[in-house]
Amino acid sequence: MDQHYIKRSLEPVLRKAVSEFPAVILTGPRQSGKTTLLKRLFSEQFRYISVEPPDVRAAAIEDPRGFLELYPAPVIFDEVHYAPDLLPYIKEKIDAKRNQHGQYLLTGSQNLLLAQKVTESLAGRAAILRLLPLSRREVEGRPQAPLAWERESQSSSNSPSGFGELWRDYLRGGYPELATQPDRDVSLWHSSYIQTYLERDVRALRQVGDLTQYQNFLRGLAARSAQLLNLSDVARDLGVAVNTIKGWLSVLEATYQVIVLRPYHANIGKRLVKSPKVYFSDVGTLCHLVGLKDPAHAASGPMGGAIVETAVLTEIFRSLTHRGMDPQVYFWRTLAGTEVDFVVDTGAGLVPIEVKLSATPRPAMAAAIRTFQDDLKERTGPGFVIHPGDVRLPLAPAVTAVPFADL
Repeated sequence: MDQHYIKRSLEPVLRKAVSEFPAVILTGPRQSGKTTLLKRLFSEQFRYISVEPPDVRAAAIEDPRGFLELYPAPVIFDEVHYAPDLLPYIKEKIDAKRNQHGQYLLTGSQNLLLAQKVTESLAGRAAILRLLPLSRREVEGRPQAPLAWERESQSSSNSPSGFGELWRDYLRGGYPELATQPDRDVSLWHSSYIQTYLERDVRALRQVGDLTQYQNFLRGLAARSAQLLNLSDVARDLGVAVNTIKGWLSVLEATYQVIVLRPYHANIGKRLVKSPKVYFSDVGTLCHLVGLKDPAHAASGPMGGAIVETAVLTEIFRSLTHRGMDPQVYFWRTLAGTEVDFVVDTGAGLVPIEVKLSATPRPAMAAAIRTFQDDLKERTGPGFVIHPGDVRLPLAPAVTAVPFADL
Protein backbone atom coordinates (compact mmCIF):
# COMPACT_ATOMS: atom_id res chain seq x y z
CA MET A 1 0.00 0.00 0.00
CA ASP A 2 2.77 2.42 0.96
CA GLN A 3 4.55 2.74 -2.34
CA HIS A 4 1.18 3.62 -3.90
CA TYR A 5 0.23 6.16 -1.24
CA ILE A 6 -0.46 9.65 -2.58
CA LYS A 7 0.19 12.43 -0.06
CA ARG A 8 -2.98 14.34 0.73
CA SER A 9 -3.25 18.12 1.19
CA LEU A 10 -5.46 17.50 4.25
CA GLU A 11 -2.68 15.83 6.29
CA PRO A 12 -1.44 18.90 8.24
CA VAL A 13 -5.04 20.04 8.88
CA LEU A 14 -5.99 16.59 10.13
CA ARG A 15 -2.98 16.31 12.46
CA LYS A 16 -3.73 19.74 13.90
CA ALA A 17 -7.41 18.83 14.48
CA VAL A 18 -6.44 15.58 16.26
CA SER A 19 -4.08 17.56 18.49
CA GLU A 20 -6.81 20.07 19.43
CA PHE A 21 -10.16 18.22 19.60
CA PRO A 22 -11.37 15.16 21.56
CA ALA A 23 -12.97 13.79 18.37
CA VAL A 24 -12.37 14.30 14.66
CA ILE A 25 -14.92 13.29 12.05
CA LEU A 26 -13.65 12.68 8.54
CA THR A 27 -16.42 12.58 5.99
CA GLY A 28 -16.47 12.43 2.20
CA PRO A 29 -17.69 10.22 -0.62
CA ARG A 30 -17.21 6.47 -0.64
CA GLN A 31 -13.71 5.45 -1.84
CA SER A 32 -12.13 8.91 -1.45
CA GLY A 33 -9.32 7.51 0.72
CA LYS A 34 -10.54 8.26 4.27
CA THR A 35 -9.53 4.91 5.79
CA THR A 36 -6.17 4.88 4.00
CA LEU A 37 -5.38 8.38 5.25
CA LEU A 38 -6.29 7.69 8.89
CA LYS A 39 -4.39 4.41 8.95
CA ARG A 40 -1.40 6.08 7.31
CA LEU A 41 -1.21 8.89 9.88
CA PHE A 42 -2.53 7.31 13.07
CA SER A 43 -2.29 3.50 12.97
CA GLU A 44 0.50 3.49 15.56
CA GLN A 45 -1.47 5.36 18.24
CA PHE A 46 -5.05 4.38 17.36
CA ARG A 47 -6.77 1.02 17.16
CA TYR A 48 -8.84 0.57 14.00
CA ILE A 49 -12.42 -0.78 13.99
CA SER A 50 -14.77 -0.84 10.99
CA VAL A 51 -18.43 -0.55 11.98
CA GLU A 52 -19.62 -1.83 8.60
CA PRO A 53 -19.56 -5.64 9.18
CA PRO A 54 -23.01 -6.77 10.40
CA ASP A 55 -21.74 -8.38 13.64
CA VAL A 56 -19.74 -5.29 14.66
CA ARG A 57 -22.64 -3.03 13.74
CA ALA A 58 -25.06 -5.17 15.79
CA ALA A 59 -22.75 -5.03 18.83
CA ALA A 60 -22.46 -1.23 18.54
CA ILE A 61 -26.22 -0.78 18.23
CA GLU A 62 -27.34 -3.30 20.89
CA ASP A 63 -24.89 -2.42 23.64
CA PRO A 64 -23.18 0.90 22.86
CA ARG A 65 -21.62 1.30 26.33
CA GLY A 66 -20.27 -2.25 26.30
CA PHE A 67 -18.95 -1.68 22.77
CA LEU A 68 -17.04 1.44 23.82
CA GLU A 69 -15.61 -0.42 26.86
CA LEU A 70 -14.41 -3.14 24.50
CA TYR A 71 -12.76 -0.63 22.16
CA PRO A 72 -11.47 2.17 24.39
CA ALA A 73 -9.93 5.40 23.07
CA PRO A 74 -7.75 6.21 21.21
CA VAL A 75 -9.69 4.45 18.47
CA ILE A 76 -10.68 4.91 14.83
CA PHE A 77 -14.32 3.96 14.14
CA ASP A 78 -14.62 3.61 10.39
CA GLU A 79 -18.03 3.97 8.63
CA VAL A 80 -19.68 5.18 11.83
CA HIS A 81 -22.81 6.14 9.86
CA TYR A 82 -23.78 2.46 10.13
CA ALA A 83 -24.30 2.97 13.87
CA PRO A 84 -25.07 6.68 14.32
CA ASP A 85 -26.67 6.00 17.72
CA LEU A 86 -23.18 5.33 19.04
CA LEU A 87 -22.47 9.08 18.98
CA PRO A 88 -24.28 10.11 22.20
CA TYR A 89 -22.32 7.42 24.05
CA ILE A 90 -19.06 8.65 22.53
CA LYS A 91 -20.05 12.09 23.84
CA GLU A 92 -20.47 10.56 27.30
CA LYS A 93 -16.95 9.09 27.12
CA ILE A 94 -15.48 12.37 25.87
CA ASP A 95 -17.19 14.36 28.63
CA ALA A 96 -15.55 12.16 31.23
CA LYS A 97 -12.16 13.36 29.89
CA ARG A 98 -13.20 16.66 28.32
CA ASN A 99 -9.69 18.12 28.02
CA GLN A 100 -8.09 15.10 26.40
CA HIS A 101 -7.65 15.58 22.67
CA GLY A 102 -7.37 12.86 20.04
CA GLN A 103 -9.68 10.29 21.62
CA TYR A 104 -11.92 9.29 18.70
CA LEU A 105 -11.44 9.41 14.93
CA LEU A 106 -14.68 8.73 13.07
CA THR A 107 -15.36 8.35 9.35
CA GLY A 108 -18.58 8.36 7.37
CA SER A 109 -19.67 8.75 3.78
CA GLN A 110 -23.19 9.94 4.49
CA ASN A 111 -23.30 13.53 5.49
CA LEU A 112 -27.06 13.73 6.19
CA LEU A 113 -27.27 11.12 8.93
CA LEU A 114 -23.92 12.06 10.31
CA ALA A 115 -24.35 15.83 10.38
CA GLN A 116 -27.63 15.57 12.22
CA LYS A 117 -26.28 13.18 14.85
CA VAL A 118 -23.02 15.10 15.23
CA THR A 119 -24.71 18.43 15.80
CA GLU A 120 -26.96 16.78 18.40
CA SER A 121 -24.19 14.87 20.16
CA LEU A 122 -20.73 16.21 19.52
CA ALA A 123 -21.18 19.96 19.04
CA GLY A 124 -18.02 21.71 20.22
CA ARG A 125 -16.28 18.39 20.86
CA ALA A 126 -15.52 17.33 17.28
CA ALA A 127 -13.74 18.85 14.31
CA ILE A 128 -15.45 17.92 11.04
CA LEU A 129 -13.21 17.60 7.98
CA ARG A 130 -13.98 16.44 4.45
CA LEU A 131 -11.84 14.29 2.21
CA LEU A 132 -12.81 14.39 -1.46
CA PRO A 133 -11.18 12.39 -4.28
CA LEU A 134 -7.67 13.40 -5.35
CA SER A 135 -6.95 16.86 -6.69
CA ARG A 136 -4.59 17.14 -9.62
CA ARG A 137 -1.97 18.75 -7.37
CA GLU A 138 -2.10 15.73 -5.04
CA VAL A 139 -1.71 13.27 -7.95
CA GLU A 140 1.30 15.26 -9.19
CA GLY A 141 2.94 15.25 -5.76
CA ARG A 142 2.36 18.99 -5.09
CA PRO A 143 -0.33 18.70 -2.39
CA GLN A 144 0.25 22.19 -0.97
CA ALA A 145 0.62 24.01 -4.31
CA PRO A 146 -1.21 27.38 -4.35
CA LEU A 147 -4.09 28.04 -6.75
CA ALA A 148 -3.48 30.28 -9.79
CA TRP A 149 -4.70 33.50 -8.08
CA GLU A 150 -2.69 32.83 -4.91
CA ARG A 151 0.73 32.85 -6.59
CA GLU A 152 3.04 35.82 -6.33
CA SER A 153 4.54 35.29 -9.77
CA GLN A 154 2.33 34.15 -12.58
CA SER A 155 4.92 31.87 -14.14
CA SER A 156 4.03 28.30 -15.06
CA SER A 157 4.08 25.99 -12.05
CA ASN A 158 4.67 22.65 -13.71
CA SER A 159 5.30 20.99 -17.03
CA PRO A 160 2.36 20.96 -19.41
CA SER A 161 0.65 17.64 -20.01
CA GLY A 162 -0.36 16.60 -23.50
CA PHE A 163 -3.90 17.31 -24.65
CA GLY A 164 -4.71 13.60 -25.08
CA GLU A 165 -3.28 12.73 -21.68
CA LEU A 166 -5.39 15.44 -20.07
CA TRP A 167 -8.60 13.99 -21.55
CA ARG A 168 -7.60 10.49 -20.49
CA ASP A 169 -7.24 11.85 -16.96
CA TYR A 170 -10.70 13.43 -17.19
CA LEU A 171 -12.23 10.05 -18.09
CA ARG A 172 -10.50 8.42 -15.12
CA GLY A 173 -11.43 11.05 -12.55
CA GLY A 174 -9.78 11.44 -9.14
CA TYR A 175 -10.67 8.39 -7.06
CA PRO A 176 -7.45 7.05 -5.47
CA GLU A 177 -7.89 3.44 -6.66
CA LEU A 178 -7.85 4.56 -10.29
CA ALA A 179 -4.93 6.94 -9.71
CA THR A 180 -2.73 4.35 -7.99
CA GLN A 181 -3.67 1.44 -10.27
CA PRO A 182 -3.27 2.66 -13.87
CA ASP A 183 -4.15 -0.77 -15.28
CA ARG A 184 -7.67 -0.79 -13.84
CA ASP A 185 -10.52 -0.82 -16.36
CA VAL A 186 -11.93 2.69 -15.90
CA SER A 187 -15.43 1.94 -17.19
CA LEU A 188 -15.77 -1.19 -15.05
CA TRP A 189 -14.56 0.66 -11.95
CA HIS A 190 -17.02 3.55 -12.35
CA SER A 191 -19.84 1.16 -13.15
CA SER A 192 -19.33 -0.84 -9.95
CA TYR A 193 -18.80 2.35 -7.95
CA ILE A 194 -22.21 3.67 -9.01
CA GLN A 195 -23.84 0.29 -8.35
CA THR A 196 -22.35 0.11 -4.82
CA TYR A 197 -23.27 3.73 -4.20
CA LEU A 198 -26.89 3.15 -5.24
CA GLU A 199 -27.30 -0.03 -3.25
CA ARG A 200 -25.60 1.07 -0.07
CA ASP A 201 -25.80 4.85 0.29
CA VAL A 202 -28.97 5.73 -1.57
CA ARG A 203 -31.02 2.87 -0.13
CA ALA A 204 -29.87 3.70 3.38
CA LEU A 205 -30.55 7.42 3.10
CA ARG A 206 -33.95 7.67 1.60
CA GLN A 207 -36.79 5.46 0.53
CA VAL A 208 -35.80 5.35 -3.12
CA GLY A 209 -38.14 2.59 -4.20
CA ASP A 210 -36.99 2.28 -7.77
CA LEU A 211 -33.21 2.23 -8.18
CA THR A 212 -33.51 2.04 -11.98
CA GLN A 213 -35.46 5.29 -11.96
CA TYR A 214 -32.83 6.84 -9.71
CA GLN A 215 -30.10 5.72 -12.11
CA ASN A 216 -32.03 7.39 -14.97
CA PHE A 217 -32.14 10.51 -12.81
CA LEU A 218 -28.33 10.37 -12.42
CA ARG A 219 -27.90 10.13 -16.19
CA GLY A 220 -30.41 12.91 -16.85
CA LEU A 221 -28.58 15.15 -14.38
CA ALA A 222 -25.20 14.31 -15.95
CA ALA A 223 -26.50 15.34 -19.38
CA ARG A 224 -27.52 18.70 -17.86
CA SER A 225 -24.14 19.33 -16.20
CA ALA A 226 -22.98 22.95 -16.24
CA GLN A 227 -26.41 24.18 -17.40
CA LEU A 228 -29.03 26.07 -15.41
CA LEU A 229 -31.04 23.38 -13.66
CA ASN A 230 -34.78 23.32 -14.12
CA LEU A 231 -36.10 20.66 -11.74
CA SER A 232 -39.53 20.67 -13.41
CA ASP A 233 -37.91 19.67 -16.69
CA VAL A 234 -36.07 16.78 -15.05
CA ALA A 235 -39.24 15.67 -13.28
CA ARG A 236 -41.26 15.79 -16.49
CA ASP A 237 -38.64 13.81 -18.42
CA LEU A 238 -38.64 11.07 -15.78
CA GLY A 239 -42.35 11.17 -15.03
CA VAL A 240 -41.92 11.79 -11.29
CA ALA A 241 -42.94 14.61 -8.95
CA VAL A 242 -40.72 17.70 -8.58
CA ASN A 243 -40.50 17.09 -4.83
CA THR A 244 -39.12 13.61 -5.50
CA ILE A 245 -36.42 15.14 -7.72
CA LYS A 246 -35.62 17.70 -4.99
CA GLY A 247 -35.26 14.87 -2.48
CA TRP A 248 -33.05 12.85 -4.82
CA LEU A 249 -30.85 15.88 -5.48
CA SER A 250 -30.41 16.46 -1.74
CA VAL A 251 -29.32 12.82 -1.38
CA LEU A 252 -26.68 13.33 -4.10
CA GLU A 253 -25.45 16.49 -2.41
CA ALA A 254 -25.36 14.86 1.04
CA THR A 255 -23.30 11.93 -0.27
CA TYR A 256 -20.84 14.29 -2.01
CA GLN A 257 -21.74 13.09 -5.51
CA VAL A 258 -22.71 16.52 -6.82
CA ILE A 259 -21.88 20.17 -6.21
CA VAL A 260 -24.89 22.46 -6.44
CA LEU A 261 -23.60 25.85 -7.56
CA ARG A 262 -25.72 28.86 -6.69
CA PRO A 263 -25.68 32.19 -8.50
CA TYR A 264 -23.67 35.07 -7.02
CA HIS A 265 -25.88 37.99 -6.04
CA ALA A 266 -24.46 41.37 -5.24
CA ASN A 267 -27.09 44.07 -5.08
CA ILE A 268 -26.01 46.03 -8.10
CA GLY A 269 -29.39 46.57 -9.69
CA LYS A 270 -28.75 44.07 -12.48
CA ARG A 271 -31.34 41.36 -12.92
CA LEU A 272 -29.63 38.05 -12.37
CA VAL A 273 -30.84 34.47 -12.75
CA LYS A 274 -31.87 32.53 -9.64
CA SER A 275 -31.64 28.90 -10.84
CA PRO A 276 -28.68 26.82 -9.63
CA LYS A 277 -26.33 24.69 -11.71
CA VAL A 278 -25.31 21.15 -10.85
CA TYR A 279 -21.90 19.60 -11.42
CA PHE A 280 -20.82 16.06 -10.58
CA SER A 281 -18.08 16.13 -7.98
CA ASP A 282 -15.87 13.80 -10.00
CA VAL A 283 -15.26 14.35 -13.70
CA GLY A 284 -14.78 10.59 -14.22
CA THR A 285 -18.25 9.92 -12.80
CA LEU A 286 -19.68 12.51 -15.20
CA CYS A 287 -17.95 10.96 -18.24
CA HIS A 288 -19.13 7.50 -17.22
CA LEU A 289 -22.76 8.57 -16.75
CA VAL A 290 -22.92 10.19 -20.19
CA GLY A 291 -21.38 7.08 -21.74
CA LEU A 292 -17.98 8.48 -22.78
CA LYS A 293 -15.07 6.02 -22.96
CA ASP A 294 -12.78 7.60 -25.55
CA PRO A 295 -10.69 10.78 -24.91
CA ALA A 296 -11.13 12.08 -28.49
CA HIS A 297 -14.93 11.67 -28.32
CA ALA A 298 -15.01 13.37 -24.94
CA ALA A 299 -12.98 16.34 -26.22
CA SER A 300 -14.91 16.85 -29.45
CA GLY A 301 -18.42 15.84 -28.36
CA PRO A 302 -21.29 17.98 -27.05
CA MET A 303 -20.23 17.42 -23.41
CA GLY A 304 -16.66 18.74 -23.96
CA GLY A 305 -17.28 22.13 -22.37
CA ALA A 306 -19.14 20.65 -19.38
CA ILE A 307 -16.30 18.17 -18.80
CA VAL A 308 -13.60 20.87 -18.65
CA GLU A 309 -15.81 23.05 -16.41
CA THR A 310 -16.34 20.09 -14.07
CA ALA A 311 -12.59 19.40 -13.96
CA VAL A 312 -11.87 23.05 -13.08
CA LEU A 313 -14.58 23.29 -10.43
CA THR A 314 -13.63 20.02 -8.74
CA GLU A 315 -9.94 21.02 -8.66
CA ILE A 316 -10.85 24.30 -6.91
CA PHE A 317 -13.27 22.54 -4.54
CA ARG A 318 -10.84 19.78 -3.61
CA SER A 319 -7.90 22.13 -3.13
CA LEU A 320 -9.85 24.42 -0.76
CA THR A 321 -11.73 21.62 1.06
CA HIS A 322 -8.46 19.81 1.76
CA ARG A 323 -7.22 22.90 3.58
CA GLY A 324 -10.14 22.46 5.96
CA MET A 325 -12.11 25.28 4.29
CA ASP A 326 -15.68 25.47 3.05
CA PRO A 327 -15.30 26.65 -0.57
CA GLN A 328 -17.40 29.69 -1.49
CA VAL A 329 -17.87 29.24 -5.23
CA TYR A 330 -20.72 30.65 -7.32
CA PHE A 331 -21.53 31.47 -10.93
CA TRP A 332 -22.70 34.84 -12.27
CA ARG A 333 -25.25 35.33 -14.99
CA THR A 334 -27.37 38.30 -15.97
CA LEU A 335 -30.81 37.94 -17.54
CA ALA A 336 -29.26 39.45 -20.67
CA GLY A 337 -27.11 36.31 -20.86
CA THR A 338 -23.68 37.59 -19.77
CA GLU A 339 -22.14 34.79 -17.76
CA VAL A 340 -18.99 34.04 -15.76
CA ASP A 341 -18.61 30.31 -15.11
CA PHE A 342 -17.19 30.53 -11.58
CA VAL A 343 -16.77 33.25 -8.98
CA VAL A 344 -14.55 32.26 -6.05
CA ASP A 345 -15.10 34.35 -2.93
CA THR A 346 -11.75 34.24 -1.13
CA GLY A 347 -12.86 36.47 1.73
CA ALA A 348 -10.39 39.08 0.49
CA GLY A 349 -12.16 39.50 -2.85
CA LEU A 350 -13.84 37.80 -5.78
CA VAL A 351 -11.96 35.80 -8.43
CA PRO A 352 -13.91 35.53 -11.72
CA ILE A 353 -13.08 32.43 -13.81
CA GLU A 354 -14.14 31.50 -17.32
CA VAL A 355 -13.54 27.99 -18.65
CA LYS A 356 -12.98 27.46 -22.37
CA LEU A 357 -12.80 24.24 -24.37
CA SER A 358 -10.47 25.80 -26.96
CA ALA A 359 -6.74 25.44 -26.34
CA THR A 360 -6.16 28.73 -28.20
CA PRO A 361 -6.99 31.66 -25.88
CA ARG A 362 -8.17 34.88 -27.55
CA PRO A 363 -8.89 38.34 -26.04
CA ALA A 364 -12.64 37.98 -26.82
CA MET A 365 -12.76 35.19 -24.20
CA ALA A 366 -12.18 37.80 -21.49
CA ALA A 367 -15.33 39.81 -22.31
CA ALA A 368 -17.65 38.39 -19.62
CA ILE A 369 -14.98 38.68 -16.94
CA ARG A 370 -14.41 42.33 -17.87
CA THR A 371 -18.14 43.03 -17.55
CA PHE A 372 -18.11 41.36 -14.13
CA GLN A 373 -15.04 43.38 -13.08
CA ASP A 374 -16.75 46.62 -14.18
CA ASP A 375 -19.94 45.77 -12.27
CA LEU A 376 -18.20 44.73 -9.04
CA LYS A 377 -15.21 47.06 -9.10
CA GLU A 378 -14.37 47.25 -5.40
CA ARG A 379 -14.77 43.57 -4.69
CA THR A 380 -13.22 41.84 -7.66
CA GLY A 381 -9.57 41.06 -8.42
CA PRO A 382 -7.76 39.61 -11.45
CA GLY A 383 -9.70 37.11 -13.54
CA PHE A 384 -8.64 33.91 -15.26
CA VAL A 385 -9.60 32.05 -18.42
CA ILE A 386 -8.78 28.36 -17.85
CA HIS A 387 -8.33 26.15 -20.91
CA PRO A 388 -7.00 22.65 -21.71
CA GLY A 389 -4.00 23.82 -23.78
CA ASP A 390 -0.53 24.86 -22.59
CA VAL A 391 -0.48 28.60 -23.38
CA ARG A 392 -0.27 31.23 -20.65
CA LEU A 393 -1.20 34.65 -21.95
CA PRO A 394 -2.54 38.05 -20.79
CA LEU A 395 -5.92 38.62 -22.51
CA ALA A 396 -6.88 41.97 -20.93
CA PRO A 397 -5.44 44.31 -18.26
CA ALA A 398 -6.58 42.08 -15.37
CA VAL A 399 -7.40 38.80 -17.14
CA THR A 400 -4.93 35.99 -17.81
CA ALA A 401 -5.40 32.79 -19.79
CA VAL A 402 -4.03 29.88 -17.76
CA PRO A 403 -3.66 26.19 -18.76
CA PHE A 404 -5.73 23.73 -16.67
CA ALA A 405 -2.44 22.12 -15.63
CA ASP A 406 -1.49 25.45 -13.96
CA LEU A 407 -4.71 25.96 -12.05
